[in-house]
Amino acid sequence: MNDLKAKALEYHEAGRPGKIEVIASKPHSTQYDLTLAYSPGVAEPCLAIQANPEDAYKYTAKRNLVAVISNGTAVLGLGNLGALAGKPVMEGKGMLFKIYADVDVFDIEVDTEDVEDFIRTVKNIAPTFGGINLEDIKAPECFEIERRLKEELDIPLMHDDQHGTAIISAAALLNACDVAGKDLSKCCIVISGAGSAAISCALLYIAVGAKRENIMMLDSKGVITKNRADFAKLDATKQSFAVDTDASTLEEAVKGSDIFIGLSKADVLSQDMVRTMNANPIVFAMSNPDPEISYENAMASREDIIFATGRSDIPNQVNNVLAFPFIFRGALDVRATKINEEMKLAATHALAALTKEPVPADFNAQFDNKLVFGKHYLIPKPSDPRLLVAVSSAVAKAAVESGVAKNPIIDWDVYKKQLGEIVLK
Repeated sequence: MNDLKAKALEYHEAGRPGKIEVIASKPHSTQYDLTLAYSPGVAEPCLAIQANPEDAYKYTAKRNLVAVISNGTAVLGLGNLGALAGKPVMEGKGMLFKIYADVDVFDIEVDTEDVEDFIRTVKNIAPTFGGINLEDIKAPECFEIERRLKEELDIPLMHDDQHGTAIISAAALLNACDVAGKDLSKCCIVISGAGSAAISCALLYIAVGAKRENIMMLDSKGVITKNRADFAKLDATKQSFAVDTDASTLEEAVKGSDIFIGLSKADVLSQDMVRTMNANPIVFAMSNPDPEISYENAMASREDIIFATGRSDIPNQVNNVLAFPFIFRGALDVRATKINEEMKLAATHALAALTKEPVPADFNAQFDNKLVFGKHYLIPKPSDPRLLVAVSSAVAKAAVESGVAKNPIIDWDVYKKQLGEIVLK
């Protein structure tokens, strides 16, 4: 771990500090190029945009530019580090947007924990961007921030900590149920954690077939029940997941369950707890960097377990990079005014379906254990070159069909070919 710390710091410091830069996209080698790029030539697109604001998508980088915005109140699993300390994560998101989907990013760190100040800041800078990715904002403030901004802006916006995790884990969960021979609508689901990601995951699981009454959610004080002493003090979102049960601890909740979803902290789930779950238990231990139960302990607990984490060194990594670059790519390409439920569901089903398709031989060759749909391959790898075409086109089509696209795709075959050319760059 000490070696990793040193290497990570060296990686970020070496050469040009940080992970992203701005480069010119137009010719600039002659005086005439500069005359067109700046004064006096730049006046023409300014006047055109004044006359027709939609021309900003024609004459500026807005159509391919996303803001990754955070106040640093929930950075990774590290907590409230503050806006500046969260900047390496926001730069990292920008890097991933670019390499996976050719989306340009400015990272914006907003130094306030006041909801109204944050919303006001984002609204004031929104004209710069074609989309906004909210990141690492703690609950419950993140719910209000996202709700308000979605209502008040007309560009695609998503809080990735909520919806990215939900989309990817929901796709993996659908596939895990297929492998386990389980009917999601009849599964008892235990969710360890009640933050923004946990709430969003629960809501999307319901949208793809789970039953709310079959979900038991735990926060730091235990199972959220209607008879808990502090029930009246819980926010409305948590209260909506309260259940009538005598169970109060994770050990009691997980007994006889089918699915465990971990979005809390390391090592809260023991081998003995896993052994009390129903046959073919599905365990998604997604706390990062250390899961609720280690891979080694989970695998040793019972042979029929189906397991996933957020780690890249373990099969079935639930990684947000499987969603956010491709969702925004599709949303930007059709000039969506929002990222709605239809688009999130389209991404979920596209990811689940892609996993079941045969993996191209040249891509599969890089893995010691070949990727074949089953308990050890429930979700595509982040580097799978098919993701951009599959997910972005599904999201774009959902935007068009749900009526939120200002620039609908006419020829989907041509669009998919264009996406494929991005992959080949």
